[in-house]
Amino acid sequence: MIHHLKGQLIEKNPTFVVIECGGVGYFVHISLHTFSLISASEAISLYTHLQVKEDSHTLFGFKEKSEREIFRLLISVSGVGASTARTMLSSLEPNQIKEAIASGDAATIQSIKGIGSKTAQRVILDLKDKILKVSGTDEVFVSSNNTIKEEALSALETLGFARKQAEKVIDKILKETPDPSVESLIKQALKNL
Repeated sequence: MIHHLKGQLIEKNPTFVVIECGGVGYFVHISLHTFSLISASEAISLYTHLQVKEDSHTLFGFKEKSEREIFRLLISVSGVGASTARTMLSSLEPNQIKEAIASGDAATIQSIKGIGSKTAQRVILDLKDKILKVSGTDEVFVSSNNTIKEEALSALETLGFARKQAEKVIDKILKETPDPSVESLIKQALKNL
């Protein structure tokens, strides 16, 4: 429901921030990873996940879109709630979690406080195939091609193409063609898929 927040940073703590957007202050739970990426400047932009329960509405914020994707995958696992997922993202970097799941490294996941062997195995079993689809954290440092690439990938996935296959084709096109439009990138990719 709430995709992202962009506003003024009112309060910053290791576990939450308060962001004022249009005169409304939003209390947003964050991980230590996101906390480390937030500067002390007044302007802030966070991707969000709204958790709606019978007795509460809780907003979680992430500096990187990929961290939010990993959070959403983690909470999809039976026995892993939002607070456990946030603890996981606070204990390890998102890429470390991604690599641990992809390689089946249960010991790394178990090293997180509150995660037992059964939960670690369940996380790996449920997410091993899905975790590879999460884009990396390089999104923070890349050029505008990343937005074009993501839009094109999204369109190709909607058309039924596998993300990995489409990504290889798009990367090849981006190397050969500097600054293509989204439309031309999709058209060229369709010719090569």
